[in-house]
Amino acid sequence: MEQENWLLCDFHIHTNMSDGHMDLSDVIDLYGQKGFDVICITDHAYDKHTIKIWEDNNEIPPTVWKDTFSDYLHKIWDEAKRAWKEYRMIVIPGLEISNNHDLFHLLAIDVKEFVDPNQKVEDIIRDIHSQDAIAIACHPHLKDSEPEMPFIHLWNEHEKYATMFDAWEVANRDDLFNVVGLKKFNYIAGSDFHELRHVYSWKPLIKSEKNTEAVKEAITLNQNVALYLLRRKPVDAGTSLRKNAASELEKSLEQDTLS
Repeated sequence: MEQENWLLCDFHIHTNMSDGHMDLSDVIDLYGQKGFDVICITDHAYDKHTIKIWEDNNEIPPTVWKDTFSDYLHKIWDEAKRAWKEYRMIVIPGLEISNNHDLFHLLAIDVKEFVDPNQKVEDIIRDIHSQDAIAIACHPHLKDSEPEMPFIHLWNEHEKYATMFDAWEVANRDDLFNVVGLKKFNYIAGSDFHELRHVYSWKPLIKSEKNTEAVKEAITLNQNVALYLLRRKPVDAGTSLRKNAASELEKSLEQDTLS
């Protein structure tokens, strides 16, 4: 049986296949060189109303399309092979199901088929789970960087959706959602990565075996999940970041046990 270790993760990452600024291969190298263990690529799949607004303005919608989803998956799978060979980093395919019209976004982790963003939330979650993927409520509350709360639906209906989701983002980029944490929902953090500076943000540390199924199970059980605020530090690149984060966490847990 593979040993369980604290894994440095990020399950909310965008590339230029939607509205991110970096190519997929560059994102893989960035995270790999910083010593991450597990990441998920979650480019946007937008609803038809939002897509029409962009098209009416003669803009190219920054979305993953159903017709090209297979190409999207294969690009991630190809890079996942390279990431494991070069960095021993797991790369999981995902989507951010983005319905701006009905004011909700959610993450699908380890998707195998396209998920229609025009469905109701509960149907989307059912679709995700039918693929043996997991569903995460992302940025469900007010962010300091956004004076208004554009994607209010999930929080307005949080009692209804509470246990439908496998986890809720209690931290997103630099924001902590205290009201979400107080609900004691299963929690996770995500960088909502779009550009280089976003790598320095809240991250989840997950204690599990280093494989996709074990990591998904750890998220859903939510027993060995911790939050870590990744900042620029005078340490060597690569595994030193992971070791530093895990070391700080173990010291904190030891202090809690003694007290």
